[in-house]
Amino acid sequence: MALLLPAVAIPAFSYERSVSDLTSQVETNKSGPGSAPGRYIWIPDSLKHEVDLLLDGRHKVIHLHDTLDLSEKVVYRGDTIPMVTKSRNFGRFDRGLYNYLFIPKGQWHFGLTASYGEFSTDDLELFDILSDFDFSGHTFSIRPEVSYFIRSNLSVGLRLSYSSSKATLSSLNMDISDDMSFNISDVMYRNESYTAAVVLRQYIGLARRGRFGIFNEVALGFSSGNGDFTRPYDGNLKNTHTTYMKAALDFSPGVSVMIMKNVSFNLSFGIFGFYLQNANQSVDGVDEGNRFTSGANFRFNIFNLNFGLGVHI
Repeated sequence: MALLLPAVAIPAFSYERSVSDLTSQVETNKSGPGSAPGRYIWIPDSLKHEVDLLLDGRHKVIHLHDTLDLSEKVVYRGDTIPMVTKSRNFGRFDRGLYNYLFIPKGQWHFGLTASYGEFSTDDLELFDILSDFDFSGHTFSIRPEVSYFIRSNLSVGLRLSYSSSKATLSSLNMDISDDMSFNISDVMYRNESYTAAVVLRQYIGLARRGRFGIFNEVALGFSSGNGDFTRPYDGNLKNTHTTYMKAALDFSPGVSVMIMKNVSFNLSFGIFGFYLQNANQSVDGVDEGNRFTSGANFRFNIFNLNFGLGVHI
């Protein structure tokens, strides 16, 4: 059975569930007893519920446009702001890219990333070469951040970071041949660092509803840290202590998803950056010298993946 409705009751529109994609038949009705003059549209049974909701005012109507409405506005905290921002064209031709509103100007963003990992082996044996391998270690990091959106989809903020790691090699026996074997024991490495960074993040909204977005992050960070490397030497434990200062400029793309109204899940990964580092070393309390290094990273680092949650208010 099909529902018959006057065509004048349905203007040119498209349902969110794509009513216009289905086949409908339009014909002219002949006036007669019990019928109203005009044109009628045959609606399939599968769309009867959708049409009822539309006529009751409980269905959203969207108008079709050949091009995006660049003048569309949205109300946020009493202000009218654009829904779409045209991307600047840096190439030789316009690619037709648009940046949907993802996070409005004036919002604060609070984020926290934390991680902890622990690994250990106990009396591991590998064939007849490696035996009595006792190794343990852990690493911990926490990274709070706060930022403010100076423009829609553009934020500036501050990120603090603390990381600590420790590894201990209690024993390692390696027997390759009768003339080549050695034993290592009581080796320890420890490192901790503190970092403060100024972060600029540019979002690009991928959907009109503002659920999905990608971003590019630029962070200028300054770090201070120290480490100890202890190992046995001539029957005594020898300790090398290192202190360092580091400045780094990192570029990190990522993905952001609004999992709740004011909560987002973020994933970013480092692919490019520069660093400058100055380190001072001392052995058993006696200064040995310093070293200045610099470098650049132009590759994707699978170990530099960052997962975190953000709160937007």
